[in-house]
Formats: sequence, structure tokens, C-alpha cells
Amino acid sequence: MASSIRVAAAQMTSVSDLAANFATCSRLVKEAAASGAKLLCFPENFSYVGAKDGDSLKVAQPLDGPIMKGYCSLARESSIWLSLGGFQEKGSDDEHLRNTHVIIDDAGNIRSSYSKMHLFDVDVPGGAVYKESEFTEAGKEIVAVDSPCGHLGLTVCYDLRFPGLYQQLRFNHEAQVLLVPSAFTKVTGQAHWEVLLRARAIETQCYVIAAAQAGKHNEKRESYGDTLIIDPWGTVIGRLPDRLSTGIVVADIDLSLIDSVRAKMPVSMHRKPMDFWKSASM
Repeated sequence: MASSIRVAAAQMTSVSDLAANFATCSRLVKEAAASGAKLLCFPENFSYVGAKDGDSLKVAQPLDGPIMKGYCSLARESSIWLSLGGFQEKGSDDEHLRNTHVIIDDAGNIRSSYSKMHLFDVDVPGGAVYKESEFTEAGKEIVAVDSPCGHLGLTVCYDLRFPGLYQQLRFNHEAQVLLVPSAFTKVTGQAHWEVLLRARAIETQCYVIAAAQAGKHNEKRESYGDTLIIDPWGTVIGRLPDRLSTGIVVADIDLSLIDSVRAKMPVSMHRKPMDFWKSASM
């Protein structure tokens, strides 16, 4: 594996039109491939954002359904890996879906998938009330997968507020690059988006790629945007000049930098084992 690999992260404003979103994604895939990127990361709800409650359930499909097959074709035609998350995957019954992060390789094969663990049941200060658990099944498995861009740790949006998941990905699953596809609200994004992402990068000594939804999707929903790529020292190395525009940001990630940061500050050797905390709290 090459030490330095080019990656890209997309920013878009998905709407309640599957074909329109697919056309946007197709254009961004071609742009990323032309830039030399080996991996393009899309934001949460890349394929669909419903105009009203319940819309997402109507479009939910299994991972071998026609929607995901279309995105597999995009990866294959441009010979690029894709991070797609979260996708409205059909759940165990008609009343629920899974918010699923899917990794597709450059041959168009699904390599791995992760279902969002932490569901957004939040009364946003000065904003709307969200209840994701009403129609979404929470995932239970931590997922990391090998790629040409390093060992990828998969998460989705609200997971970002739970550092324990990222600690597990780094220290128990050997993640080198953490993917955080998101659709942060305008209010929470303005307050917390960048600082949380940089904290996760610093704490885990991993690259973080955070593709974001941006702007007004409909009359009721607006996303913060600000797609970022961050290095293991917490430095922002990729950012779109316009927080709300549709486009891609490209950066070269250096896997040897991960090794260097971890060697100079060996937090993995200094961490206390779980048994230590059990005894310390007694």
C-alpha cells in the first residue's frame, strides 16, 4: 500500500428525488476520479432526504436492491471506492429502516456495511424535535474494513458525540481513517461540528473524513455543511471554500504520518485497561 493516497469527500444538498440525487452523485464521482482520488466519501442521506415524516420508509430498500446497485455501478465505471452513508436500508419490518453506511470497492462490490448505533432523538435548542428511533433500528456491530486508503472505521453522524465508539475503532479494531458521513443540523453544526471532529482525530490519532449535507433540503430541514478532512494531529487539511456549496474536497492522506504521531505520543501504551477503571471507582 502506498504511503500517500488521495481521497475525496463530497458535499451536497439531497432532496426527495432519487434520480436527481443520483445525478449529483454521478457527477461528483466522475470529478473525484478525475482528481486521482482512490476513495470518495458521500454524506448521510446521500440518496434521499424526505420532505415529510415517513417518506424515508417508502424508499427503503435492501442493499441488493436497485438503488444501491446503481451506486455500485458508479464505483465500477469510475474505478473508485465509495463510502455511502447512511443509506435507507430496509429494516426487519415495514415500520423500520436501518441508517446504513456502505463501503463499495472499485469493482462495484459491497465490501462492508455498518448500521448507525446512536439514533438522533433530540430536542435541538431553538430548532426542531427529532425522533430517529421511531422509524430506525439501531445497529449493534462495530465495523472496520481494509481499503487502499488504510483501515477504515465506519460511523454515521450522531455517533460523533460518543467517543467510546471511536476508541473501540482505534484500539480494538485498528482503524487508521475514521469516516463520519453526516447531516448535522444548522444549530448543532455551528456549535459543535468542527470541534468534535478534530477531537476524535486527536484522541484516536486517526485521519477523519467527514462528508456533510449542506443547505436547505425542504421547508422543514436544513443542514450545516462544512465537509472536512482532518489529519491525526487534528489539523484540517481539506475543506470546501463554501460551507453550503455542492462539490468535493480532495486531500492526500499519508499513512506514515499516522505511525509517526502514534510513535511520538504512544497513547495506546499509556491507556488504562478497563479493569483499572472498575477498581478505581470502587
